[in-house]
Amino acid sequence: MISLDFNFNIWTRDLSHYLENQVKVGLFGSGVGLSLVLGFSAAYTCYYLLSVAKKPQLISGGKKFYHFLREQCPVVSETYYPTFWCWESRIQTLLRPFVTAKPGVVYRNELIKGADGGQISLDWFDNDDSASHPDPAARPTVLLLPGLTGTSRESYILHMVQQSRDLGYRCVVFNNRGVSGETLLTPRTYCAANTEDLETVIEHIQRTNEAAPIMAAGVSMGGMMLANYLGRKGRKTCLKGVIVFSAGWDVFECTASLEKPLDRFLFNSYLTSCLQASVHRPVLEKCYDIDHIMKAKTIREFDERFTSIMFGYPTNDDYYHDASPVHKLKSVQVPMLCLNAADDVFSPSHAIPVEAVKQNPNLAMLITCHGGHIGFLEGLWPRQSTYMDRVYRQFTKAVFEQGSGLQDLSC
Repeated sequence: MISLDFNFNIWTRDLSHYLENQVKVGLFGSGVGLSLVLGFSAAYTCYYLLSVAKKPQLISGGKKFYHFLREQCPVVSETYYPTFWCWESRIQTLLRPFVTAKPGVVYRNELIKGADGGQISLDWFDNDDSASHPDPAARPTVLLLPGLTGTSRESYILHMVQQSRDLGYRCVVFNNRGVSGETLLTPRTYCAANTEDLETVIEHIQRTNEAAPIMAAGVSMGGMMLANYLGRKGRKTCLKGVIVFSAGWDVFECTASLEKPLDRFLFNSYLTSCLQASVHRPVLEKCYDIDHIMKAKTIREFDERFTSIMFGYPTNDDYYHDASPVHKLKSVQVPMLCLNAADDVFSPSHAIPVEAVKQNPNLAMLITCHGGHIGFLEGLWPRQSTYMDRVYRQFTKAVFEQGSGLQDLSC
């Protein structure tokens, strides 16, 4: 017993001496703390490099389009390194509007008439200082479509305008009715399934600059609208190419995903309130029960009470089926590159139409493991550029400057 007490006393004395000398300056100034920090950092780095940073998956329905992208857009073959401190999908989605810079862009606004007498707001960035394309009549033009309630002032739109400016191109942003401050003249807004306003805008751009090549880029619902437009028009369009980011391919699956408790709390309720804010009561209250619409708690409830009724669908399910681009991909006849993240809760991975893409040589799908919804943050502090911006820049340049390589993709 004496020996045991002696050994215990020696052990506690030595431990006290070690702690007094090694851990007296706090966690980060101690040997123990430093070892813990270094060990955790090494483990996290290994996990990040092995499980987070990965090359995207490129899928195409034809070899010609696949090889074109590999040659002209090296970003599709490069490892995507998400920002190491916020690679999780929801964090990427939530942080992008706050951490990415908003480049200064001065637009020229134009209001054009829709077929029903309503007005559509277009924001032009003419890029009159373009050195590579000084002739405005022939300056390549990119039509940009924001997301569900987005406008020309969204950070992702401003970044695409900035990329286009650097390349010497002109941009025009198609703002959906009622979201950018213009007066709603008729009792009609917008939806992903109806492409009448989009057709009006494309025809107007073509008439305004007949010699200028045109392509389009759509984000989230803007991408869905573009895909639905291409599926309906086939070859009867002037667009030379299309790029789509974070589109929802099956609306049933998208809404089901957003109705899960956490995603309903983080995203669904907020987006529903944004949709309700775009409802102009003075014009719409004669046709719709506005008070009932304002009580909607989810996007699905809003669509049941407003969107599906406005556009004449017998049921909301009929609207969701018509709004889902997955059913029209087989008819797309224009080169279309689509970027989705496998962890996007707005567009779940099991609903990404990989098999449909494989059946159409005009389609290509780029899938990253991470990126969230319109996130794709990369770099230590992702202020200036994202992976999505780099994909946009390289594909847009390839379409306008190497477009001959996109002819007859079925060959």
